[in-house]
Amino acid sequence: MTTAPRPTTVGEAGSVGKSRTLPAGAADTAPGPGKRPWRRKFGGEALSGYLFVAPAVVLFAVMGLYTVGYGFLLSFASWNGFMPHWTWVGLDNYADLLWRSPVYAPRVRSAGLNTLWVMIAVPALTVMVSFPLAILLNQARRMQAVLRSVFFLPYVTSGIAVFFAWQYILQPDGAVNLLLGQLGLGSLQQPQGWLGNPDTALPTLIVVTVWGAVPVSMLLYLTGLQSIDRSLLEAAQLDGAGWWRTNASVVWPLLRPITAIVVLLNLRESLQGFQTFLVMTNGGPGDHTNVLGLEAYSLAFLKQLRPTLGLASALGWLLFAAALVLALINLRALRSKT
Repeated sequence: MTTAPRPTTVGEAGSVGKSRTLPAGAADTAPGPGKRPWRRKFGGEALSGYLFVAPAVVLFAVMGLYTVGYGFLLSFASWNGFMPHWTWVGLDNYADLLWRSPVYAPRVRSAGLNTLWVMIAVPALTVMVSFPLAILLNQARRMQAVLRSVFFLPYVTSGIAVFFAWQYILQPDGAVNLLLGQLGLGSLQQPQGWLGNPDTALPTLIVVTVWGAVPVSMLLYLTGLQSIDRSLLEAAQLDGAGWWRTNASVVWPLLRPITAIVVLLNLRESLQGFQTFLVMTNGGPGDHTNVLGLEAYSLAFLKQLRPTLGLASALGWLLFAAALVLALINLRALRSKT
């Protein structure tokens, strides 16, 4: 008669504590006196993984955390970038930008008003243009890939080259004035150019900004359209809803989260972006196209040896705070509607 093997118990031979039964043939994996858990955590493959990740962590710590912390401290100081030491001024930089300085406060208020117009117009126009384009592209049966590439071309084209091309088109003898003259709309021509007229410079830059923002927004909407259950659209059509009613009452509410993302992305870009304004007008004519991002850039790099780096850093942190507030508001509105 064969006797079954006796289960091995941990804790026998005088060990203290509860015993646990191990199945026959199973090895005891509990860490013994000679086994150290840190060897399993930092040895072999785990150590290789840490070594691969280490350069990215160091780069983030130096270029991210250190830079952010350095900039935050600089916003409370007066410095021109060349003096060996800062001059600590506390909250004076923020006060000068917001109300106290007769030089900087009016410029910040004017740039803030221009930025507000951009923040209102760019997201609204982007949604109004990209959503219908996405619907039309989604319904295209032929050459959809080609059309998608054509519509996405403004985004992948080099920004500087595009901005110079727009400058050439908007000149007094550029293509826009020439086209208006050929169409018999000579009264709408701008003899000083569309970027030289204070009344048309900012609206023109808004149009250029929207032109560059539509491709990504359109692809986001197109992705959302392709994920909608076709049975919902068929049910709406069976209930008598036409093309317009289906898109307005069924498709548009379903794409509300994507609309929130599009609005948030364009709000952030309108608040902090300034490349278009820098290359095409540099804030002119006068200060009619000066925005907050461009003003921060000017304070940081275009004031020769004046100690305005602290002012630029303070303005940058004000922009960051405004962007954070807008993101929280957008997130709250999105949660309440979904």
